[in-house]
Formats: sequence, structure tokens, C-alpha cells
Amino acid sequence: MRVIVSAGGTGGHIYPALAIIDKIKELEPDSTFLYIGTHNRMENEIVPAKGIPFESIEVYGFNRKHLLKNIKMITCLFKAKKRCRKLIQEFKPDIVIGVGGYVTVPVLLVAHRLKIKTFLHEQNSVAGKANLMLAKYVDLIGVSMKSAMNEFPHDKTIFTGNPCSEGAIKVKPADKKSLGLTSYKKLVLIVMGSLGASEVNKVVVGMLKKVKDLDYEFLFVTGKGDYDSIIKESFPSNVKVVAYLDPLTAIMKKTDLIVTRAGASTLSEIIALNIPAILIPSPYVPNNHQLKNALDLVHANGAILIEEKDLTSDILLDNIDESINDKTKLHDMSNNLRQLYVKDSATVIYNHIKKLMGDNE
Repeated sequence: MRVIVSAGGTGGHIYPALAIIDKIKELEPDSTFLYIGTHNRMENEIVPAKGIPFESIEVYGFNRKHLLKNIKMITCLFKAKKRCRKLIQEFKPDIVIGVGGYVTVPVLLVAHRLKIKTFLHEQNSVAGKANLMLAKYVDLIGVSMKSAMNEFPHDKTIFTGNPCSEGAIKVKPADKKSLGLTSYKKLVLIVMGSLGASEVNKVVVGMLKKVKDLDYEFLFVTGKGDYDSIIKESFPSNVKVVAYLDPLTAIMKKTDLIVTRAGASTLSEIIALNIPAILIPSPYVPNNHQLKNALDLVHANGAILIEEKDLTSDILLDNIDESINDKTKLHDMSNNLRQLYVKDSATVIYNHIKKLMGDNE
């Protein structure tokens, strides 16, 4: 299979794209790939490091605050479409896959014009502007969240789940002792993304100073940006602080309760691993989509929601302590998350792609 994949801007788009690539490689080892991304975002480093052929295009999203900057956006879009046409005609793909971000717009539009089969994937409950614009041009759309089904044409939209979830299942569980944790004690994992997380981290630090007499443990993943300042604080012995863990899913498999943001990839792993969660959505994302992502889990009684505007150290600790000490509640939350899980999501996507390509045969 010859496959062009495009996704960019954030890990929430890039890692699902890589999960799809990995699944195709697994099932069809002779496949060849070309990844088209932006020239100045994180895919520019992540994808080549994976040994995947990468081509960059200069393209920008619509700027609502500085309308004059959109002149450059439009100019770059025309140039990007011309470059994409050249790349696609030279590579001759069997299918072109878009997994989110404005970089996908010229790639999929050109593929559509060249009558090449196209697949689009949306990870969030609220569709991104690029995906909404592309919806009428692509052949098939997959969504991670059932609530996103209504965002797209019903006749070509399928519920696939998030392809990252399949990879989470395969990760080997971490050894808690290697992180200075006690093997038999319950574990609360606290991990926040980098976007707007510093204020939340301050609340977490205040909360963790109050947990000395509790009989369970905390692992606080601060993020690299805040680690140097946070590690200078004094914490009780049942609190461990690290900057970063890779893969995070390894310790998630040993976690009894997770406190985190509500990015699509994170939620896909929480659902796949059935981890009861306290979600603090980032309010700094487009269309407040993390809140709406979180509500999918909350409405299924698989997670607790605390909005950042309501967050205090006491509120956070009360929710953690009540949940971690209620065995029935944790069990029910875990079971409810199982109802949201799409088994073998990346394989589901692969099978639909193969069926779509078969339309040409």
C-alpha cells in the first residue's frame, strides 16, 4: 500500500496519525509512506525521528485577530496546493489520510481533485475547523467520540475510536518500585499538559502539601517547563515528583485514579485502560473542545469533571480522597469506561481504509 498521511500542530493529531501508520506497517510491511506536515510545528521533528519520509509545506491557519495576516495565509495556501499536487503526483498514493490540523487542507483538497481516495479522522468531540471544511470533499470520516458523529455527514461518517488506544493496550506495565512507589498502595497519577498547565500545577502543589497522613501515594508528572521550580518544594513522603515519563501509559496501567486534562489522545488511553479519572479540561483550546471531550466520559459516569475556574486545592483533594477510598465507585467508573472503548481502533480504521480502496477495483 502507498499511503500519504497528513496531520500537524499538536500531539493530539500527530500521534493518532503515527498509530495508523504503525498499524498499516504491521499488517502490510511492504507499504510505503509519505508524511506531509508543516515546516515549523512539532511534526517537523517527531515524524523524521520515526524514520518516516517527511515533506513540509508552509501553511497557516486563519487568523481572526489580525485579518491582514490572512493575506499571507491565502498566498501560502495556493503555493502549498501547488507543492502538494507535485508531491502526490510523484508519490502516486493509493490513499491519502488526514488526521487533523490546518496542514491537511491543501493535501486533501488536492487529493480529492486528483480523484484519489481520502480518509479523514477527528479525535475530539467538537470537530476542528479544518476537518469541518474538508468533510464534503473526503470519501470517509472516522471519529473518536460518538458525540462527534453529528458534526459530519451521516452517510460517510463512522465511529472508529482513537487509534492511540490500541497502542496503549500493548504497553508493558511499569514497575512502581523503580519510581520509588510502594507496590501495594493505591496510586493517584497527576499529569497535566503544557498548555495553560502552570496555574493548575500551582493548585496541585498546594494540595500535595496536605496529603501527609493519607495511606495512598501520588505521582505528580509536572511537565518539563515547571519541574525545576516544583522540585524545590517540600512534599510528604507519599508524593513522588517527576518531569516526564515515556511511555506514560506504562504507569497508567498501575494507576487507580488519574487527574489530568482532557485532550483526545489522553482520554483514548484512559478509556482503553479503564482508569477512573478526574478531568480538568484546558480552557485555552479552540471551541473549548476539551470540556466537551470530558463530558463524554462524565455523562457515561466514567469520570469526574472539575473546571479550572472552580479548582482549588481543597476541592481537588476532596474529590481525590472521596473517590480513591470508595472501592465501589472506582469499580463502577472503570466498568462504565469499558462501554466507551472501541476494541482495536487502529485495526478498525485499517479495515475501513482497505474497503474504501477496494471501490477502485
